[in-house]
Parts: sequence; structure tokens; C-alpha cells
Amino acid sequence: MTDMNETLIPILGVITDVRIDTPDIKTFRVVTPDGKKPFDHRPGQCAMLSVPGIGEAMFSITSSPTNTEYMEFSIKKCGCVTEWLHAAEEGQMITVRGPYGKPFPVDDVFAGHDMLFIAGGVGLAPLRSVINYCRHYRDRYGRIDIVYGSRSKDDLLDYREIIEEWQNDENVHVHLTIDREQEGWDGHVGFVPNYVKELGFDTNKMAVLCGPPIMIKFTLDGLSELGFDKTQVYTTLELRMKCGVGKCGRCNVGAKYVCKDGPVFRCDELDELPDEY
Repeated sequence: MTDMNETLIPILGVITDVRIDTPDIKTFRVVTPDGKKPFDHRPGQCAMLSVPGIGEAMFSITSSPTNTEYMEFSIKKCGCVTEWLHAAEEGQMITVRGPYGKPFPVDDVFAGHDMLFIAGGVGLAPLRSVINYCRHYRDRYGRIDIVYGSRSKDDLLDYREIIEEWQNDENVHVHLTIDREQEGWDGHVGFVPNYVKELGFDTNKMAVLCGPPIMIKFTLDGLSELGFDKTQVYTTLELRMKCGVGKCGRCNVGAKYVCKDGPVFRCDELDELPDEY
């Protein structure tokens, strides 16, 4: 368990690589000035990135804990901090602190099971660390299915990694879809919840969801129709996290603090919360 006082101390970071993933998402690679990974984390945890004089914001750590060389963040441009980061170049200094939040139960609950990952849009970002963790420790898990959809081919996050790496792994099956027909796209067309029902997965697996709230709602309904129990399904509410340490109260939902009790929740736990997440 990371000491909370340690997570509050900012660590100087250097952006060493900026990758353009989609028209509004870039992936930033961060190390310390001496070229090391800022700190260890678990799949699904977050970190606070700070730009002195501009502000700070919480982001999912999208690189796997098994990557010991650097940390990555896939960030959508949607506010002053993210706009500043999108304008940053390699060599830019920032500060990083963390890790924050409860991770996905990859070493106990998920171990020994087939895995189903379902993501929509930028929702793939928080799941990338979990997927790559499971790929790294391949013998700990059974079949891996990944259903991922976005508005268009151009909006598919980590597309090159998906095509060149994930699809080539043994017993890893990737199912991509986009919302509408597009020239040059010969894959599936349609929304993620409908595609999940169309694929008709067996229920002997653990499922992990992340995406827009409306996608999560309809995908959960679809999984229920297939026979999944909500105790088999996990999601993350990391977008609600603010301070990360349960002090500001801005992530409070009912009796839960997303930063302290989550951001990872089993979906039956969400039924106990007010309908505002």
C-alpha cells in the first residue's frame, strides 16, 4: 500500500515523447529527469499531472505496471490543462504525483478467468494498462476478448498497437467497430452495446467496461441479457476523481468517495449509489 504522504509529494517529470492518437487525443510519455519511471502503480490507478501556473488534473495511467521504463497518459483535449499539454513538446517539464485510487483486481478476482474488455472512445485509455498487464502475464488468464468502438476509424485510440500487437497475440481476439460507415473501413459498423449482444459471449468470464455513461448503461443491459451477473462486471469512474485523497469531496457519490473507494467498482456496487455517476 502506498503511503498517502508519499502520493502528495510532486515528482518532477519530463515529457520524452508525444504521440498523436486521434484528432483530439495525444499520448504523453513521462520519466523523471534522470530517465526513470516516476513511481510504481497498479492497473487502473491514476496520477495527478500538474503544470505550474496553469493547473493540475487527474488522469488514468495508461501504461502497464509491467513497463518499468516510463509512464504514459492518453489525454483528450477538453480544458485548460489538457489544451496546454496538447501544445507541449518533448523536453517539457511537468510534475507528477500518485498513484491514486483502487486498482482492478488483476491478481486475485481476475486470475484464472477468461477476460472480456469493452471500451468506447477514450474509454480504452484506462483499460489499456489492464489489457497489457494481462497480456504480459498471459499464463494467468484464459481467452481475452476486446470489444472496442469509436465514432470513426480516425477516433480509435491506440489503433497501431491494437493492429500490430494485440491482434497478433495467441488467444487474444479483438472486435473493432465504428458508429457509421466510412470509406476505407471494411470492419464492423454499429454501436458497442449492440455489437456485444451480436457477438453473444459466453458468461464464464470477467468483464471490464469503460466508456461514456450511456454506453456503459446499454452495454450493462446487453450483458445482463446474455446472462452476465453484475458481480462479474467491473468499471472505472476515474473521470470523477479530483484531489485523489478524499479531502475535497467533489467525487462524492452517495456514501462513496470515488478516489478512496474507487475509481474501480464492481457493477453491483454501483446499484447502491444514487443515480448520478
